[in-house]
Amino acid sequence: MLGGFDSGTQAVVMSEPKPPTPTPGDNYKGWLFKWTNYIKGYQRRWFVLSNGLLSYYRTQAEMGHTCRGTINLATANIAVEDSCNFVISNGGAQTYHLKANSEVERQRWITALELAKAKAVRMQAESGEREHRYVKEFQSTLRTLNSKVEDLTTCNDLIVKHGSALQRSLSELEGIRVGGDMGEKIRQVTERATLFRITSNAMINACRDFLSLAQSHSKRWQKALHGERDQRIRLEETLEQLAKQHNHLERAFRGATVLPSSFSGVSGKGDASDEDDDNEFFDAMEDPFDELSLASNPESPQPLELEPVRQRRTRIPDKPNYYLNLWSIMKNCIGKELSKIPMPVNFNEPLSMLQRLSEDLEYYELLDKAAKCQSSLEQMCYVAAFTVSSYSTTVHRTGKPFNPLLGETFELDRLSECGYRSLCEQVSHHPPAAAHHAISEKGWTLRQEITLASKFRGKYLSIMPLGSIQCLFDKSDNHYSWKKVTTTVHNIIVGKLWIDQSGEIDVVNHKTGDRCHLKFAPYSYFSRDVPRKVTGVVTDKDGKAHYVLSGTWDEKMEFSRIMQSSKGENGTEGKQRTVYQTLKAKEIWTKNPLPEGAENMYFFSSLALTLNEPEEGVAPTDSRRRPDQRLMEDGRWDEANAEKQRLEEKQRITRREREREAVKAASSPEEGAHQDNYQAMWFEKLDDPVSGETLHVYKGGYWEAKEQGSWDTCPDIF
Repeated sequence: MLGGFDSGTQAVVMSEPKPPTPTPGDNYKGWLFKWTNYIKGYQRRWFVLSNGLLSYYRTQAEMGHTCRGTINLATANIAVEDSCNFVISNGGAQTYHLKANSEVERQRWITALELAKAKAVRMQAESGEREHRYVKEFQSTLRTLNSKVEDLTTCNDLIVKHGSALQRSLSELEGIRVGGDMGEKIRQVTERATLFRITSNAMINACRDFLSLAQSHSKRWQKALHGERDQRIRLEETLEQLAKQHNHLERAFRGATVLPSSFSGVSGKGDASDEDDDNEFFDAMEDPFDELSLASNPESPQPLELEPVRQRRTRIPDKPNYYLNLWSIMKNCIGKELSKIPMPVNFNEPLSMLQRLSEDLEYYELLDKAAKCQSSLEQMCYVAAFTVSSYSTTVHRTGKPFNPLLGETFELDRLSECGYRSLCEQVSHHPPAAAHHAISEKGWTLRQEITLASKFRGKYLSIMPLGSIQCLFDKSDNHYSWKKVTTTVHNIIVGKLWIDQSGEIDVVNHKTGDRCHLKFAPYSYFSRDVPRKVTGVVTDKDGKAHYVLSGTWDEKMEFSRIMQSSKGENGTEGKQRTVYQTLKAKEIWTKNPLPEGAENMYFFSSLALTLNEPEEGVAPTDSRRRPDQRLMEDGRWDEANAEKQRLEEKQRITRREREREAVKAASSPEEGAHQDNYQAMWFEKLDDPVSGETLHVYKGGYWEAKEQGSWDTCPDIF
């Protein structure tokens, strides 16, 4: 049986010639076949229609604890495809392609769904009308209360006036001698006492009316307030339950002895399915909002002097206006490491994470200026400003980059235009890590290896960069290193997404011992400081302060030379503050304006607009050649989702093959189990004797391979 009524009576079976027609309010449930993806096709799922919501589960047993997806019928479209197939969609966020066993069963579902939708639409309209009536009633009540307050004020004024007159009369009465005018005075006192009594009575009646009205409406407002509070508590309990459920499933999965081979990701027909979220192997590094640096060959050939400067593009296709229910995806992600969660491209921007990292070089001129500095302390100021500038691209960029596939690369060759070239490679999948190397004709080298950890906390998303960045200057042999602060994405569930950077960075010159301590102040609604504030102090190896830096990470930075310092009053944490007397501040960095129409192009900067522009001669593993990313940029999101699935599954298959080879090569099956013998193409892992850190360092060969057009050793990842 594929369907039946859950109304307390016997279930309807398909053999009956005339099944009862579903009525509004009835629950309807049964088995249907749901399209999942191109690998598994249609899969049997248990569907439940209740209270205007259509939910589905893998089995009936899951109904008590794990819902796989829900569509609100009030905003859904229901379409019949053929005798057994039908589609339910809510405008792009969710689309269910369903198939019944027979035309009769399909019609039962269509009837039940249409009736439930009509009821849900009607209830939604009635709810809106009730809200409108409540607002009008509330406004009318406020007007009445204001009128009563005015009456009380008038009565109060009269009481004061008549009370004063009565007091004067009584005073006069006390001082009068018994005589002929006694009767007149007593009559005046009596009249004024009468007026006072009448006014007081009016005052009392007005107070009684006010209190009665306030008490009447207070009960209703209290009830509404309690309802809102109970709803909030239920939501918080639901979030907590989801988090506990995730932890339970994750522990159960880790304890499993056999890894599932099911295909995860988004359906090729546009369904953001969470059915296979227990797969271990997903695409690579997940960090939608961080910023990093890049790669290049120190022995690369110089460009021809007659080579013309290329004209780069200044626009990309506008972002389509596709609605996506963020909660429908994120509710299953609470507490998870986001690098292991398959996401539809609806959350993305059409750039790979490697390309996003390359945007750190937008303000490469700061390093050019640093390379010319004679003073290491002044050079430190420019390096610190470069560190801050890398966050400026994140302020409006709420879309996440595509996770790089293992072995994916991205080159940024701007030698003829800007004097630098860079290379990025995804060098590890578990944990996800990207290596970067950039070199400039102006005498500096930038290199780093970054691993990103990210967690969804229910209301916000935290992104914690692990690893370090290093900058080396040829002329002075100064060797700098620093780490990154935490990125937080707020209002994940409700409200407009916004991004904050918070934490502290120590930029260290390992040769001289100079140091710059930067503080990124977290945003606070109650703070009187400017939002996104950054401050820093440059000190020498003895701890003496020489420069201060101040500004914001999304706009500009200034630096000032310290002439004198002294101890001031204790701060909020009991620590004694240091007061610096400085020369006039100078601007060291300012953000470039966004191009016209950036709000329709994912808020890309001028540099970001050029990163995915097709180029001849790049490696076959270059992010520009990634098909799902290209389809998304062109606005073909459904095709991009299907292509993303194909690439992820191809990566899984490749990984399993490497693991099998590792088992064969190992001396014992236990030794080779779950080992991945992947070796990066252009980077090798080395210990840095200066900083004491271990990271992937560029080993050469990329630019020579490009010049010769020799990419035979590159892996086939796309």
